[in-house]
Amino acid sequence: MTKPLWLTTAVMCSALALGACSSTRLGGPPSRSAAAPITEVPPVEAVPSGPVEAAPLPPLAGAPLAPDMTAPPPSGTDIAGLPPAPPPPTIGSPAPAPAAAPASRTAMVGNWSVQTSGGSCRVQLSSSPALDLYRASASGCSNQDLSKVNAWDYRDGEVYLYQTGGSVAARLRGSSSSLSGVLAKSGAPLSLTR
Repeated sequence: MTKPLWLTTAVMCSALALGACSSTRLGGPPSRSAAAPITEVPPVEAVPSGPVEAAPLPPLAGAPLAPDMTAPPPSGTDIAGLPPAPPPPTIGSPAPAPAAAPASRTAMVGNWSVQTSGGSCRVQLSSSPALDLYRASASGCSNQDLSKVNAWDYRDGEVYLYQTGGSVAARLRGSSSSLSGVLAKSGAPLSLTR
């Protein structure tokens, strides 16, 4: 009758483990084979492969200087491919002018005169919410898409005019006094002014 392979493997592993426990390192009897003599290898001295240079790193742009770094590196130095740090601002220098604030939804609320290739009419953009949009109304528009405008929204710098049913009637860009864009279906130009 043959024994399964896993049983044979388990017995062999157990025998090896018990044999290791009787080694001289763990206080067991010395093994019958003589240990090889240990010879010491002479230490190897490390030799650099090229010249070693040391230089302080430039400060990070905008970071305060550490106490031991009283001055930035000389101008024009290009350590590790980095451009030199900008000079610190001097006391009394004027602050840079702030960027112009983009138009907002509230700046677009009000009455607008609409100019299209088909004529002119009026559109009112309200601040009253209508679900996730705002109410709008059109009067006197001969263009069928503009005459159905009933909602609007302002997203990412653009005014969207929506018609009944939720489809986009027009997309416009500009300022709080003048907008220009196109009608969604026909691509005809469109402008709104105060």
